[in-house]
Amino acid sequence: MRIAITGGTGFVGGHLAIALAQQGHETLVIARGVDRRPWAADVLSTQGVRLIKAGLGDEKALRRAFAGCDAVAHCAGINRELGSQTYDAVHVEGTRHAVHAAEHAGVRRIALLSFLRARPNSGSAYHETKWAAEEIVRASRLEWTVLKPGMIFGRGDHMLDHLTRALCTFPVFVSMGRRRVRPLAVGDIVDILTSALVKGRLARKTIPVTGPTELVFDDAVRLVSEVIGKRPVLVRLPIGMVYGAAWFAERLMTVPLIAAAQVRILEEEVVDPALAPDPLPDDLFPSTPFDAQSVRAGVPACTPFGLRDLRLFQRRASSLSLGER
Repeated sequence: MRIAITGGTGFVGGHLAIALAQQGHETLVIARGVDRRPWAADVLSTQGVRLIKAGLGDEKALRRAFAGCDAVAHCAGINRELGSQTYDAVHVEGTRHAVHAAEHAGVRRIALLSFLRARPNSGSAYHETKWAAEEIVRASRLEWTVLKPGMIFGRGDHMLDHLTRALCTFPVFVSMGRRRVRPLAVGDIVDILTSALVKGRLARKTIPVTGPTELVFDDAVRLVSEVIGKRPVLVRLPIGMVYGAAWFAERLMTVPLIAAAQVRILEEEVVDPALAPDPLPDDLFPSTPFDAQSVRAGVPACTPFGLRDLRLFQRRASSLSLGER
């Protein structure tokens, strides 16, 4: 099969691209440009994966990218707004363009990666725009599947990567109290996406997906700490202060240590789905536990945060590079 993946150099999209290519499928990774991150380089160096440059804002380019494709995995998304990359532009308008382009190109199937708690009238732009994307996909003429995963972990993710780097940088870590999570292994969600895209299962269903291990997020932090050999002090802060820290992180860091949307996600926990009526078949139910073995497989090297993680330093470095040409 020929399958296109929006957000294909990202975390879930990248794992899906590698898995599909290894199964012999022609895999097209759709991205605005060449992603220079190490994880993206691993994805693009996989035999059978091909990069197609097309942004979600360019429907004509998406039509060309989707030409001849049997299915599209719409995995593109953001967890903070930056310039023109707003939640509405990416989640809503981007999804509308992707769906229209897929319909015009004669694509048969589409699978959307949404979020477990996405819903309207939540007071969170992240949740509401993810829900709007679901509605666009469900209203399409395509054979659609909407997957609503919770917190996903694995190699190249934000959770383990930033937790590890934070624990390797600071002797303390912020606690938000007893907030429950059910971490989902990326391999498990990739298997479900593959089943929908390749085998045509889960058609016209909206399905919640969570991992088999339920624990308090602080205990997840402690488990990662043990795996990397750290013993941080967890300090509980009022939720308003955590949102304040996220506000500064979004404006100071190239990839925020934590974003406001992620604070909201943890504040209301990542256990129970919202508006996801269809059950997952038993044979596709996630089976990977969140334990020392699965964490060890996904944690990066213990590298602390540095100046290069700050947006100001990145801009200066870019200016210097331009001046040296």
